[in-house]
Amino acid sequence: MTSGQKYEITSETHPTSPTLHRIRALRDIGLAVKAGDLGGWVESEANLTQTGDAWVYGDAWVSGNAWVSGDA
Repeated sequence: MTSGQKYEITSETHPTSPTLHRIRALRDIGLAVKAGDLGGWVESEANLTQTGDAWVYGDAWVSGNAWVSGDA
């Protein structure tokens, strides 16, 4: 883990979109996400910033040129 990373991309792939991978929190994020919590789905690290409190929840997914950042 690189210093400052808040999540990792797991090897679990989405059942209908195999290019999407589930994320897992490496530290607490904001008030709602605790270290170890599973999040939604991303295509790559380019879709979700490692800074701020942005998070992808539940069955939500982010792919292509979409990017989640800040406190979203």
